[in-house]
Amino acid sequence: MSGGCGSHPSKWQYTALSETPLQFYSKEIKSRSFIPPPPPPPPPLSLSLFTPIGSEFAIRMSSGELLGIEPLELKFPFELRKQISCTIKLTNKTEDHVAFKVKTTSPKKYCVRPNTGVVAPGSFCEVVVTMQAQKDAPPDLQCKDKFLVQSIITSPGISAKDISQEMFTKESGNKVEEVKLRVVYIAPANPPSPVPEESEEGTSPRTSDVSARRALLGQSDNNSAETASMIAKLTEEKNSAVHQNRVLKQELDNLRREIAKQQAGSFSLLYVVLFALIGILLGYFLRK
Repeated sequence: MSGGCGSHPSKWQYTALSETPLQFYSKEIKSRSFIPPPPPPPPPLSLSLFTPIGSEFAIRMSSGELLGIEPLELKFPFELRKQISCTIKLTNKTEDHVAFKVKTTSPKKYCVRPNTGVVAPGSFCEVVVTMQAQKDAPPDLQCKDKFLVQSIITSPGISAKDISQEMFTKESGNKVEEVKLRVVYIAPANPPSPVPEESEEGTSPRTSDVSARRALLGQSDNNSAETASMIAKLTEEKNSAVHQNRVLKQELDNLRREIAKQQAGSFSLLYVVLFALIGILLGYFLRK
């Protein structure tokens, strides 16, 4: 036991020789301080792979992995008694051929062309959705209609005519990707009021507008003069035609009178000749 401290210096004594106590304690505190673990990574976007949709099971995703769909909201500027169209762009994001089918909750209200098709790798297809003319507007322009775009990987030789509903069911064995689209009605923009534009000073119309109006007024005056001359000419032709009609009618009446007189004169002469012949015959018989 003797000589332990003198012959073999302790750790504390050795440390004191190389650094001060304050530096030593600071180093110990730092080495023993708690470092929190890094936060866990965020979960993937698609957690539920097979979600039942009615009687079918399909891959549910927030954004399409097979087809890029734009836009995800179909916006229609709503107007009564007017057809309105909207376009959906489907882009193939894979190296395979992708077949698609577009469904809606209101098939009688919307017309989708084409509703089925095949998109080649790296290409796109545009689908036109036309809303039929509506007689009544929904309250506050709220719409609950939705569209569903289904897509599957298919063989290169298939065409749009070969696509059937059975290809997008569970029994087909295909992994169906589905993306829902919302329908949004937008109030139409108000037409601009017909207020004449003013100059920078805000007091008088622009010079171009004034000259245009003057040109229109001069043109209207020329048109009025041409119209008046044409009306006068037509009136004169009408009066001339009426006068000729009267003259022809008068000549026709005179001709009829002359014909009547000639017929009356020939009728009386015929009676005279007839009575003369009868008298001659009577005298001849009486002499016998």
